[in-house]
Amino acid sequence: MRHPGLTASSVAARLVDEGLRMDEHPGVVFREGPMGRRATLVGGPDVWEVIRAVRSARSAESDLPPSELLELVEENTGVPRRLLNTAVEYWAAYPEEVEALLAHAERIEAERVRSSERAHGLLEG
Repeated sequence: MRHPGLTASSVAARLVDEGLRMDEHPGVVFREGPMGRRATLVGGPDVWEVIRAVRSARSAESDLPPSELLELVEENTGVPRRLLNTAVEYWAAYPEEVEALLAHAERIEAERVRSSERAHGLLEG
């Protein structure tokens, strides 16, 4: 079995759910990776990464209208506007899923910073 620990019916249910989501949000696919199974843009980053980029741009440029904000994100990430819109729409439909991945990424990044600081402290004395 390709999905250890999962029953055939649970795998089938997940695949049906993902298929419906991909149909609802063309441009979204699902991939397995270090953070588990997650929504990803075709040929691009994960949806959560796009949402983080949009939030970062909004934080830096709080007065930009939405179209200019997406233009800025497009310029900075290389992700086409159509896929940026797809990611935002997916997030709007499934915010808990995307927010959980964002929180997980933030925890991992914070731990990496702490680990680096510990190593630096050890080497510096």
